[in-house]
Amino acid sequence: MAQVLEFKLPDLGEGLTEAEIVRWLVEVGDVVAVDQLVVEVETAKAMVEVPCPYGGVVTARFGEEGTEMPVGAPLLTVAVGAPAGAGDSPLDEDDRSDEGSGNVLVGYGTGAPPARRRRVRPSGGVAADGIAAGGRRPAGGPAGAPSPAGTGTHPARPEPGRTEPVGAARPAARGQEPTARNGVAATRGDGPVPVISPLVRRLARENGVDLRELEGSGPEGLILRADVEYALRAAATGRLRSSATVEPHHAPAAVPGPDAPFAAPSYDRAPASASVTSYADIAAVVPGAAGVSRSTTPQGVRIPLRGVRGAVADKLSRSRREIPDATCWVDADATELMRARGAMNAAGGPKISLLALLARICTAALARYPELNSTVDMDAREIVRLDQVHLGFAAQTERGLVVPVVRDAHARDAEGLSAEFGRLTEAARTGTLTPADLTGGTFTLNNYGVFGVDGSTPIINHPEAAMLGVGRIIPKPWVHQGELAVRQVVQLSLAFDHRVCDGGTAGGFLRYVADCVEQPAVLLRTL
Repeated sequence: MAQVLEFKLPDLGEGLTEAEIVRWLVEVGDVVAVDQLVVEVETAKAMVEVPCPYGGVVTARFGEEGTEMPVGAPLLTVAVGAPAGAGDSPLDEDDRSDEGSGNVLVGYGTGAPPARRRRVRPSGGVAADGIAAGGRRPAGGPAGAPSPAGTGTHPARPEPGRTEPVGAARPAARGQEPTARNGVAATRGDGPVPVISPLVRRLARENGVDLRELEGSGPEGLILRADVEYALRAAATGRLRSSATVEPHHAPAAVPGPDAPFAAPSYDRAPASASVTSYADIAAVVPGAAGVSRSTTPQGVRIPLRGVRGAVADKLSRSRREIPDATCWVDADATELMRARGAMNAAGGPKISLLALLARICTAALARYPELNSTVDMDAREIVRLDQVHLGFAAQTERGLVVPVVRDAHARDAEGLSAEFGRLTEAARTGTLTPADLTGGTFTLNNYGVFGVDGSTPIINHPEAAMLGVGRIIPKPWVHQGELAVRQVVQLSLAFDHRVCDGGTAGGFLRYVADCVEQPAVLLRTL
């Protein structure tokens, strides 16, 4: 007897709570093996290809490309084992396979699913994914069996950990036809409404919009969140995509799940029908629209904060809320540092980057001022001073700002730092950084001089205690050995958590960094 197993989005580690589907690697109907990669997702940390712990036939996928899915939400269902035949006895869940996956993600168990003593009687017919069971339609299910869909207006998802025979259909709604891929209805009328996202249903229900009367702009007529929001905005602007007057329809309560991808609606599209011609008509169609002022409706494009951009927003907001930061800065003559770098690279061997030299200066300064290599535990009301320096550096990529971390930077020389910076920079450029590459930093070096700016007041990378900012190095008039000369000048700025130290410590750290930039030989005292 075949079993339909539900594969959920696993915990990808490092406290991540959601991921965006970038690309499906399988289609409905494909045969997959245990640990085969089935979907590519993007988290706030990196791009991850997710393996499926089950082998069998893919019977359904949940979420289109671009959809943000919470951890624990169903990704797909897989039919495991032989198809159900006529005359099979009711399936006992204790008979499910004990085979597990050997591929492990953080928090992602791959053993056999827990057994549950629940019997599921096959009812045959056409499954939600369009796969027929034996090519026949059953006479019906057990008398008095409740409908898993509640009202029969949309297909219900399989319960987590529950097995179902392939081809076992849920009780069909009146006049329901076979559904299209992923459970999206191919027809309207009394059949299921073509909506996948529970959040779209809730948005429509809370605003009294009948989804049956909306025209979906998604694949195969799928109703997206943008379609519902368009209908609500049309109530205030005098345009509506609905083709008929709508009465409030209360859809069944939905479990919060992944939202459909937001797409900016087209406002130039003409109404599908001329039956709605006035604001009064629109107010009758969408309850509550009469109280919306047409002159104060917000305009513009709304861009969801998700993925890397959302993670950056959350972290910077938290930093501003929790850290009482202060900033100090100083100009430094970097001419000698640039000469020293040129001499190192002229001697042969791997090239030494300027970022590596600045990182080496930072680790030496943190050894002198360890207060800045710490974090604050407000629950325990303690400052935690850290022994190791894991140096983060800000890198701007096409996906947004990321901060890769060089582990044990204090134990690396300039050559080793250059190699690690090069590796992490290339991984950031190609989007292959792992969550481990992006977490665990204790101090951050921000070289914003690559953007052609001189100074900044950096926001501390929570929960760290400080960040050193480096501006561009440019020729400027400078008094050198008592005479005016043109020198290579850089502005250095230090943002620090005032809870871990006072201005004297921060000033001493920054002054030591500036001295090393101006006279690299100072570093010889600590080598």
